[in-house]
Amino acid sequence: MRILVAGGAGYIGSRLVPALLKQGYEVDVIDLLWFGNYLPEKVKVIKRDLFDCTEEDLKGYDQVIFLAGLSNDPMAEFSPAKNFVSNGALPAYLAFQAKRARVKRFIYASSCSVYGLANNKFYNEDDPVYSDYPYGISKLQGERGCRQLQSDNFSVIALRQGTVCGYSPRLRMDLIVNTMYKSAMIDNKITINNALIWRPVLDIRDAIHAYLQTIAADYSINGVYNVTSGNYMVKEVADSVKKEVEKLLKKKIETEIKQIHDLRNYRVDIRRAQEVLGFWPKNKNEDIVNDLHAHFDEIGDFDQDKYYNIRIFKKIKDTIKSN
Repeated sequence: MRILVAGGAGYIGSRLVPALLKQGYEVDVIDLLWFGNYLPEKVKVIKRDLFDCTEEDLKGYDQVIFLAGLSNDPMAEFSPAKNFVSNGALPAYLAFQAKRARVKRFIYASSCSVYGLANNKFYNEDDPVYSDYPYGISKLQGERGCRQLQSDNFSVIALRQGTVCGYSPRLRMDLIVNTMYKSAMIDNKITINNALIWRPVLDIRDAIHAYLQTIAADYSINGVYNVTSGNYMVKEVADSVKKEVEKLLKKKIETEIKQIHDLRNYRVDIRRAQEVLGFWPKNKNEDIVNDLHAHFDEIGDFDQDKYYNIRIFKKIKDTIKSN
């Protein structure tokens, strides 16, 4: 099977692509390489704006995985216009070209951020969404644009991911568990902005498992699926990171709790992904900490710009083509 990973040189792709190769898939990547290239040398990496891709470029692929776009709230809020283009219009455009090229399946990396404010229950994929933030709104637009193209011969699956955390060769330190691990290691303290709001967290290894299961699913399967390793209040995440770092370093880690208002508060039900895709997460927050710590010597200076998407985005935003 031939697979194209759009945005495949990023945080998730840098672990997903090697996993796909290990499964025996033929894999190519198209990416603007904003954050560098940490992929195996044998992977064909095409540096190109995805809006420049045509039907001809996508012919011959069985599946396309869309990992591109702007990846978090800070980037979206810094440039709402580019956010809506990259997360709303771009996936729909690429899905349109993929369908014309007779690709069999399009997999869209969506986000649980679409739920926004969901206080009192575990939300499933049929529940209403309430995001008022540019990032969550744009990810929902991307989903709907891609799913509009679904047909008997074109499977479309959107994975609503929890906050993906853990180690990747293209590392990010701007993700909840990764950030808390960094703070504990460098400052001996974890700062909690709002202790009681809920977040779904997805270990990057469980994320890879979700993509592998989705690729292998029968082509009659379509739709939206929540994927997360677990739902936690932010204070629970901090407590688990604190406990694990204290165990690893044999020293005391402090916590500081603030009360910063945040309308992003959601937890999700993953039973549909379990029943239909066979997605069964294996990892907890403690496992994410150990995954990061196993690569501590490779990380070096935790404050390097390359570990923070918003810093790189601010540097290169004026070179991004407007469409």
